[in-house]
Amino acid sequence: MTSSRLGAHEKSASVIGWGTLTVAACVCRPTLSDYSTWRRAMNSLEQAEDLKAFERRLTEYVSCLQPATGRWRMILIVVSVCTATGAWNWLIDPDTQKVSFFSSLWNHPFFTISCVTLIGLFFAGIHKRVVAPSIIAARCRTVLAEYNMSCDDTGKLILKPRPHIQ
Repeated sequence: MTSSRLGAHEKSASVIGWGTLTVAACVCRPTLSDYSTWRRAMNSLEQAEDLKAFERRLTEYVSCLQPATGRWRMILIVVSVCTATGAWNWLIDPDTQKVSFFSSLWNHPFFTISCVTLIGLFFAGIHKRVVAPSIIAARCRTVLAEYNMSCDDTGKLILKPRPHIQ
């Protein structure tokens, strides 16, 4: 049914600024252009909701990583300070120069244990765990760059202006 055949009961009503709908005998019959305009508007609303959901999930994930990251950072700081203190005591000991290397390490168990612990932590991947939120944010920035978006270190999305090609 086209708008030219509706007759006397034909009315037009604007719907949220997206074109017009033809109303006849209480039956709405949108035209094809009205439907495509409405569909684009719904797609943009759905996209906005999807972006908000993605941002919420990303910020939630990054914030959940923060406590574990903080604990790993504290462990790394404590073991590093212990290693540095043990190294200082090992180096200022006058017997270190007189005995063999392994005897020197045996005489300084605090340094030996803290140094082995530090090496073990690095083999276990502590260097990745202390910067895990930054790694996640950097990877998201790489993917989001294709869509003219970015994110900060907390996971909040940053919408960039569309590039204008002239």
